[in-house]
Amino acid sequence: MLPSAGVHYFPWEINSSVREGEALRTFGKLCSYNLARSEAVLTAQHSSAQYRVCVNTEFVEPFQAQLGSRYLVVGEVEHREGEGPVIKARILTCVEGMNVLLLEQAIQEQRKYFSERQE
Repeated sequence: MLPSAGVHYFPWEINSSVREGEALRTFGKLCSYNLARSEAVLTAQHSSAQYRVCVNTEFVEPFQAQLGSRYLVVGEVEHREGEGPVIKARILTCVEGMNVLLLEQAIQEQRKYFSERQE
């Protein structure tokens, strides 16, 4: 069963304040993948900082991991002791060639639209 649509989070927004079990969407460049542990790490650059997002891949395996390619992930947040948040991926899609700046602008516009709609 697929999770709810999920709220878009930038990789630098994912931290311990994201609720356990919350459905979310995020993106990043695949920098490592460990098939034996069903774990992948996505990275993203924002300003001068590098951000890492840990992803549990057991529900999307097997998948053709392309290190260095951009991926979009949809899943739920799980908090692990000493590790911080981990995304249990339900969908993990390679989106190599996607314009990340346009994606960020689209997410900002979507947030603006929803906030105006709630007022």
